[in-house]
Amino acid sequence: MRSVEEHLAEILSVVHPLQSLEVGLLDAHGCVLAEDVAATDPVPAHGVAAVDGYAIRSPDVAHAPVVLPVVGDVLAGTPSPLRVQPGLSVRITAGALLPQGADAVVPTPWTDGGLAQVRIDRAVPAGHGVSAAGADVAAGETVLTTGTHLGAAQIGLAAGIGRARLQVRPRPRVVVLSTGKELVEPGTALGPGQAYDANSLALTTACLEAGAIAYRVGIVSDDSRSMVDTLEDQLVRADLIVLSAGVSPSSYDAVREVLGRLGNVAFQDVAMSPGSLHGFGTIGPDATPVFGLPGDAVGAQVSFEAFVRPALRRMLGVAHLARPMVSARAGADLSSPPGRRSFVRAWLEVKEGAYLVTPVPSTSIVAGLSRANALVVVPESVDHIAAGVAVQVVMLERRGL
Repeated sequence: MRSVEEHLAEILSVVHPLQSLEVGLLDAHGCVLAEDVAATDPVPAHGVAAVDGYAIRSPDVAHAPVVLPVVGDVLAGTPSPLRVQPGLSVRITAGALLPQGADAVVPTPWTDGGLAQVRIDRAVPAGHGVSAAGADVAAGETVLTTGTHLGAAQIGLAAGIGRARLQVRPRPRVVVLSTGKELVEPGTALGPGQAYDANSLALTTACLEAGAIAYRVGIVSDDSRSMVDTLEDQLVRADLIVLSAGVSPSSYDAVREVLGRLGNVAFQDVAMSPGSLHGFGTIGPDATPVFGLPGDAVGAQVSFEAFVRPALRRMLGVAHLARPMVSARAGADLSSPPGRRSFVRAWLEVKEGAYLVTPVPSTSIVAGLSRANALVVVPESVDHIAAGVAVQVVMLERRGL
């Protein structure tokens, strides 16, 4: 059998970061930045009011309360020729250019809100209520670095310094298929011996959560001709393909035969539980990576976490491929097949200031998966772990912690 590390190493030797491209800001959302981004100009470009209030000379309010004449208004986005002379004030809105002569802004709540004249109740020092030029970002300052995941805040920052386009690693496009004569679409009536296709929906969602663009093809007929036609059609839009079921050597499905015909795909017994049988290789003229995952729901999703998700993260160009791991105290006894690395579905929580992890019922149906937020990793050399012993845990999500 091949170890988990060996199988993952082979996958990562084949899968590489996608070629970067320049896209508009909205299309860059969810991608990974492939360049350093620096501000050409300072932000703000000029001194502006940070609050609504009154632009003044700070010495004029040193002995507040004082009353000053109001000589005009300055609005954000509207140039004004007004100049604040000694003993005068100007009403101003947040974001408006600070008039010449003024060195501070008194917030409106610190005044009586007057129009022709204003009573100012508090003294303010020079610079109060003002955002100086470059206070947020200096000209030439690098604000985003290569490898940054672009969320809403990062897109806003890029727009704020005037960038309309960014060089990014695109999100990998993943095609997800299921095979099996017994599968039917959710929402239809089940016949004898049939089951709903949960795998392709769960795996498509997992691809989306990993940062990919995912296309669910759904259930593909088991005959070779239909499978070849489907895969060849999908190759034009796929950076990676994920199939579930049909990887067993005794399977009546056509997966092994078709993948072998379209490319170079090997099927391995990996020393892990659940999900020991795996297919991986490349198919098509562009050597598109393809995964053949086990057909059972638990095996398919655990295998996705162990192998497909790191591959997608590599294609995205991120530095950290693996999910975070923590040490936790086992809340119950754990057992594992000898010689295999087990990934035990579990619930991770904080109790008395420390992590506690408890296995969920070990069935091969989707209900157990929905109750797990972590996987306990039991090494190949261990077949039993007693309650209370420290274990390593993969954090699938932070819900409930």
